[in-house]
Amino acid sequence: MSKPKSFTAWLKTHADESSAIGDLARDVSHDPGWPSRKGLPGQRTYLEECGAIPAAIEALERAWTRYEAYRAAQDDE
Repeated sequence: MSKPKSFTAWLKTHADESSAIGDLARDVSHDPGWPSRKGLPGQRTYLEECGAIPAAIEALERAWTRYEAYRAAQDDE
């Protein structure tokens, strides 16, 4: 069984989507300060401190929900 991707690596695979999650993925891909290892709370705080609009924070939370589903599917393999 292969090790699941980290959230940030998983998110970056969605950079070609035409959606809020795709927008977030593109932003994260170009942000050298993105806190990859801080988890959802740290990443939410980072976006808030950067002045992100509420829709960006909602996209982060939706992305985490999708990521958790991905992780669960990886665990089932």
